[in-house]
Amino acid sequence: MLNAFIPIWLLTALGYLVARFDLVGAVSADVEAVLGRFVFRVAMPASLFGMLGKADLHALANTSIIAFGVSSLAACGLGLVLSTRVFGRDVPNGAVVAMASGYVNSANLGIPVAIQVLGNAVFLSTVILFNTVLVTPIIMTLMGLRAGSPTGMRQRLRGIAMLPVHNPIIIASAFGALVSATHFHVPADVSSALGLLGGAAVPVALITLGMSLHVAKKTEGGGAGGDRAIEAESVVEAQPAVEVKKSGIAETVIAIALKTAVQPILAYLLARYALGLPAHDVLAVTLCAALPTAQNVFIYASEYGLDTVFARNSVIFSTVASMAGLWSVVALLK
Repeated sequence: MLNAFIPIWLLTALGYLVARFDLVGAVSADVEAVLGRFVFRVAMPASLFGMLGKADLHALANTSIIAFGVSSLAACGLGLVLSTRVFGRDVPNGAVVAMASGYVNSANLGIPVAIQVLGNAVFLSTVILFNTVLVTPIIMTLMGLRAGSPTGMRQRLRGIAMLPVHNPIIIASAFGALVSATHFHVPADVSSALGLLGGAAVPVALITLGMSLHVAKKTEGGGAGGDRAIEAESVVEAQPAVEVKKSGIAETVIAIALKTAVQPILAYLLARYALGLPAHDVLAVTLCAALPTAQNVFIYASEYGLDTVFARNSVIFSTVASMAGLWSVVALLK
């Protein structure tokens, strides 16, 4: 299982070295921002379109996904409530905490872990589908809300309804789901090109994450801070800047605890006692719920000009903590 973590650490370390030694010949903060936009607007939409276009949407009608889905949404919901009610964040930054608390790294880490422990990634494909079709649109809608948005109920609802139209992740996912539902055949050359482009999403996201470690360190105490906002060309319509509260240790620890402990325990209880699933299915649900926070949270926070410091810390430290959690799940349930 350790082998599944090694590529993550290597690519993150590579990103740090790229920023540390200015290997790209430009201001590291600018390069990080450009790479983040590339992942969010180009590579990740290509990846999600290709994945959903080939997915069986009927896989969501699965008893096991109910246990995982409820545990994921519960962890996200707790993270959002604690962030906004206890730590005083606004809703967009609360959505960052929510995503860090319950959105699992199901692709680049989940797939090798599932194959190693379960023998296949069948259930994990359903988890990826669940995250893409249901959780991502909810999180991104919350991230797109702004304190300066229209106060009238009608205008507010219209603004919320229009948010997905400006979001390449949601647009690509919707078209991918449409392709799957209609059984449309994407030309082989187009599919191949999208596959190559989508393959860049994870490694570039990890390199961007690594670069942020050095960029934030260099900008502490003066100059442009690590909590920078993406300028007006963002896919989010130009809106008043949101004041981002500095991440505290307590909030980070709570989010990591929700992700690596509360979510898998709740998933286990639901799978075994509420739904009475077979032992192998209980293992699959609990194992997937114990995966760490996806690096997507950092990319999304960067794109929306939200708290990237919290997002970065939650990805890194939840990945460390999850190593013990995943081994515990295997030791106790396999």
